[in-house]
Amino acid sequence: MGVSEPRDSELEESSALRDRVARLPTEPGVYLFKDADDAVLYVGKAQNLRARVRSYFGRGDGRIRMHFLLPRIRDVEVVATTNVQEALLLENQLIKQHKPRFNVRLRDDKNYLALRIDPQERFPRFSETRSFRKDGAAYFGPYTSSTSMRQTLRSLQRIFPLRTCSANVFKSYARRGRPCLEHSVGRCAAPCCDRIDESDYRELVDGAIKLLRGQAGELLRQLEAEMKAAAEAEQFELAARLRDRIRAVEYTVERQSSVSTQFVDRDVFALAREGRSVEVQALHVRAGCLLGGASFSFRGVRLSDEEVLDSFLSQYYASDRGLPQEILIPFVVESSEALEAHFSARAERSVRFAVPQRGERRRLLDMAQRNADLALAERSQRERSDEDILEELARLLGLAHVPERIECYDTSHLRGQLHVGSRVAFVGTQPDADRYRRYKLREASPGDDYGALREILARRIARFDTDPPPDLLLLDGGKGQLSAVAALFDDLEVRGIALASIAKERDDSGRSGRVLRHGGTKRERIFLPGVKDPLQPASDSPALLLLQRVRDESHRFAIRYHRELRRKMATRSILDELPGIGPVKRRALLRHLGSLERVRRADAEELALVPKITRRDAEQIATFFRAPLPADAPTDEGPEADNEGASE
Repeated sequence: MGVSEPRDSELEESSALRDRVARLPTEPGVYLFKDADDAVLYVGKAQNLRARVRSYFGRGDGRIRMHFLLPRIRDVEVVATTNVQEALLLENQLIKQHKPRFNVRLRDDKNYLALRIDPQERFPRFSETRSFRKDGAAYFGPYTSSTSMRQTLRSLQRIFPLRTCSANVFKSYARRGRPCLEHSVGRCAAPCCDRIDESDYRELVDGAIKLLRGQAGELLRQLEAEMKAAAEAEQFELAARLRDRIRAVEYTVERQSSVSTQFVDRDVFALAREGRSVEVQALHVRAGCLLGGASFSFRGVRLSDEEVLDSFLSQYYASDRGLPQEILIPFVVESSEALEAHFSARAERSVRFAVPQRGERRRLLDMAQRNADLALAERSQRERSDEDILEELARLLGLAHVPERIECYDTSHLRGQLHVGSRVAFVGTQPDADRYRRYKLREASPGDDYGALREILARRIARFDTDPPPDLLLLDGGKGQLSAVAALFDDLEVRGIALASIAKERDDSGRSGRVLRHGGTKRERIFLPGVKDPLQPASDSPALLLLQRVRDESHRFAIRYHRELRRKMATRSILDELPGIGPVKRRALLRHLGSLERVRRADAEELALVPKITRRDAEQIATFFRAPLPADAPTDEGPEADNEGASE
């Protein structure tokens, strides 16, 4: 197979691009590679923009992505920054904005849960949070599992019975003078009812903070000294409580999974790769205890391992996620020095990167690597199973190709009212929530399911240019819904999209229309265009189970939207329908007249006496409620009235 000669236009574009690269600034900044359609292919950062971008076009760059990226580049855009730290922040913003196909994008960038306690409060309490702020409070986390965090909190409450209620609830019990049930079961010291003074409560707070910070030894020595002093003073009840607290602390420390003898906060990262599939594993160690971990999956990765981890770390800590003292990584990344400086400035303390070779830190890194390998193996096995399911689906429906993208449509209404539609999207066997859509119907007649589907699909087809079509379009319904959409596709000359519908088998012999059961199981029927008899695969068929899952998700999404609209309608007042009457005037009407019924019965003369209601407003309200305006109604013709009417 011969290699074609480059066209003159391509040579001209290449020459112009190299000239542009030669004129780039030598300052730090961010660069964006673009294709012929001006779409951003890749976003990167550099200490020297010209040197970095020029390196892509040299002969010595053998990085994985070069073979795929370079032929597509038609232009480069740069944004100079003051330093590399600013470039880090800008790179993250641009990756989220443009979603370049050659960048690794961290989709799950939400912060983990943490415990927060503010010692500056009179009676501090622990609360859950997802952000770490510089507000004088103490933060403990992150906890990748809400269950583990709440277990920790429950253990703390048994040892150090701090209040758990909000400020308003605290004031409510203080007014009543009677503590809540938490006090009765020994999980709250009831400061709301003065069952404990501030100094003793402060000791509980200090003890809880020390335990969470890993200072259990110091805490135990302090409690033992207090117990001894209480016994010598013959305060035997206090000594007994302190003895029980010491035992509870010792038991809690024994249960904790301690992985380090050094009480240093660390995040540990490891990376596993199989072809273009990459798994990044994060472990969180706080005060020597492993709090949990998380795995992040990436597909179609064409970057080197160093570039993947570099981009991942800058995105992972881009928000107000808590920063540890040490970040352990398996190899040096290019931006480690810039990231260290940026993170240290943000945390207002030292944050160090380390590549451990031996000892305790190396053992932590090996643990993270083992988890990354296991997560990647599990994902690979799951994806192979998913491929088998999709191949079976293609055989079942008689498709020429395995469907990679599936969309399902459903409608929902209540006796023809609030008719809405939904679209859910799956990539392979997994839902793609970013491509879910909800539809308010504009043209279809109330209760017309066929017309509703035609309207929804017509709007979908009109967006094929900006939102690519699926490989398989599934409908929640029977032969009628399928025929309506197939006719629409013929009218609009839509080709290349497989159509199918799925519905439960019903009793067609009589008028009951009830769902039939076979051996206690509801049977499903699959309808295909041009096929007379529906398919009835086995109830345990993996392909059928996938279609059922897609259909059920579409149905759930449509029902949820319909209920949401119904809730909004239930909370609307007829006053919301008054023309030209905004919320300020609605409140004035109710405040002055006392109730909706009095507003409804009031004539225009009475309405005109309401503050903020002009004569014109009174006429409109009276007409709306069919209350005639008297001929001798007073007029209100002042500039203030006109201005107030215009402001609404």
